[in-house]
Amino acid sequence: MQVRLLSIEDYDEVYQLWTNTKGMGMRSLDDSYEGIEKFLRRNPTTNFVAQVRNKIVGVILCGHDGRRGYIYHTAVNPDYRRNGVGQNLVNAALKALKEEEINKVALVVFSSNDLGNKFWQSLRFQERDDLIYRNLSINESND
Repeated sequence: MQVRLLSIEDYDEVYQLWTNTKGMGMRSLDDSYEGIEKFLRRNPTTNFVAQVRNKIVGVILCGHDGRRGYIYHTAVNPDYRRNGVGQNLVNAALKALKEEEINKVALVVFSSNDLGNKFWQSLRFQERDDLIYRNLSINESND
């Protein structure tokens, strides 16, 4: 397995992985080719894919605002789970964030995504019950 930076040329294969991953929430604009291209331009060193024999089997979308890191859209092909793919992707993203002097990272997982929640808990990501997550869509087209 090779872990390398995600590039926009990977989009089609990565998008297929995301849309075929149970529990993944996708947005029409944010997760479009243009949306991901914009995200990668802003965060060129913190997004990774895992490949086995030139096939993308895992992906992590990660960025920061200069203060906090944020992990989005982490997915591993079901045929490659429990082989360290997800953990290697997370480690690569965390290492990249540390190199950019980011000291804390956060993520959101749907409460109904049992598999995802168990994965993040196994990596010692703590559930917070002292916060209320609030959201406002400012573009009605981004469903």
